[in-house]
Amino acid sequence: MTSISINEKAPDFEANATGENLIRLIDLKGKNVILYFYPKDNTPGCTQEGQDFRDHYSEFEALNTAIFGISRDSLRTHENFKAKHQFPFELISDPDEILCNLFDVIKMKNMYGKQVRGIERSTFLINENGEIAAEWRKVKVKVHIEEVLQTLREINN
Repeated sequence: MTSISINEKAPDFEANATGENLIRLIDLKGKNVILYFYPKDNTPGCTQEGQDFRDHYSEFEALNTAIFGISRDSLRTHENFKAKHQFPFELISDPDEILCNLFDVIKMKNMYGKQVRGIERSTFLINENGEIAAEWRKVKVKVHIEEVLQTLREINN
C-alpha cells in the first residue's frame, strides 16, 4: 500500500478504461487529472457524482483537466453506466483493486449491519507536473463538485 501525500508525485499507473482505452498517468503530464473513486455503478450517490462531473465537464476542460471515474465494476458495466448517463469522460475498471490500494481508498464499511470492504468515496487532484495537489476523502456528493472546481481554479492562477 502506498501512502499518498500532498505535493508529492502521484504513483504512475496504467489501467483499462471504457472506450477500449489504456490510461497511463505518465501520458497525461501537462494536464491536471481528477481521479474520483466511487463504490458502484448505477447507485444513487455514484450516479449523482458522475452526473455532476458530466454537467461541469466544460469547466474542467477549460481548466486543462482530464476526469476519470474509478470503481471495481467491470468494463462492461462501466460502458453501460457511461452510455446511460452520457458521461464525456472515461471510467476505469479496477476489479483487482490495484488503483484502490495505490490510493488507499479500500476501507471497512457498515452495510446493512455487516462489516464489508468497500471503496471510500474519494477524489484526487493531480497537477500538470504529476503531483498530488489535493485530496478529498469521505466525499459528500452534494457539495463536492464545487470544492473540486474551486481548488482547480486556485491552482491554475
